[in-house]
Amino acid sequence: MRIGPYKLNNNLVLAPMAGVTDRPFRQLCKSLRAGMAVSEMVSSNSLLWGSEKTKRRANHEGETEPKSVQIMGADPSMMAEAARHNVDNGAQIIDINMGCPAKKVCNVAAGSALLQHETLVKEILEAVVGAVDVPVTLKIRTGWDTANRNGVNIAHIAEESGIQALAIHGRTRACAYRGEAEYDTIAEIKQTVRIPVIANGDITSPEKAKFVLEKTGVDGIMVGRAAQGRPWIFREIEHYLKTGEKLAEPSIIEVRDILLAHLHNLYNFYGEYTGVRMARKHISWYSKGQRHGAAFRQAVNKVDSINEQLKMTEDFFERLQQDIQQAA
Repeated sequence: MRIGPYKLNNNLVLAPMAGVTDRPFRQLCKSLRAGMAVSEMVSSNSLLWGSEKTKRRANHEGETEPKSVQIMGADPSMMAEAARHNVDNGAQIIDINMGCPAKKVCNVAAGSALLQHETLVKEILEAVVGAVDVPVTLKIRTGWDTANRNGVNIAHIAEESGIQALAIHGRTRACAYRGEAEYDTIAEIKQTVRIPVIANGDITSPEKAKFVLEKTGVDGIMVGRAAQGRPWIFREIEHYLKTGEKLAEPSIIEVRDILLAHLHNLYNFYGEYTGVRMARKHISWYSKGQRHGAAFRQAVNKVDSINEQLKMTEDFFERLQQDIQQAA
């Protein structure tokens, strides 16, 4: 799959997720065969650009290309300026968020709230595309609510405005993350535009990835929540799509090693105080479904130092490995 001048290693994309797809997680997923990873959402409000939080969100040092930064806002001129600012700071692709259903985003008429206002959508897209020399992509939902699935109209506007790839989550804004994603609208969009289309929503396994690709005819798929605690899902999907065979689950030792490397990257990126706190959710995701997991999470979430967090994590996986050996 190609986006502008960038030919991706495959057609698997890590979805942008606030508080999750920071540089350490993007790097990890790319190392495990995500063809592209999109940054956390960066506000178009220039008053926030100097904050440490926003600087970290746009930090792509040492990251595999292409470097895609997602921006969010509802004012065309501010969005254009945000695009220029991020390109000046290393972004190679600008992604526009019109898919986030969060109330705090929609309450300022941004994210998927914009889908109600097709004229404003056009103004924002044209302003951003005209402001930068790098490819601009767009993330949307299928519409505002189930009575207003206007994804096809938005897709036409996007193509006419110069958007170079379109990612679609198979739910409306009103659906948030409830119910099951629907792919019929995505299939319809794919049939009516010539730009690459990427399907998103409930892609939780290699089999589901194959099903969605075949049902919709899209060019690529985007995985979000299913990669939390399972970043190897990208290599599993890639292998299954190439061979029709399922990869074996990673061993407990490999899961431990992936997690520990991830934790060290988080500590290096955020420092001890924030790093330990950011690591807690990842530790919870990795340990979900494991024996003794609930008790471990309850205990590890109470410690505040790198050394304690690492020691408890190592001990947890050592115990899991011993259980496996005893069972054998």
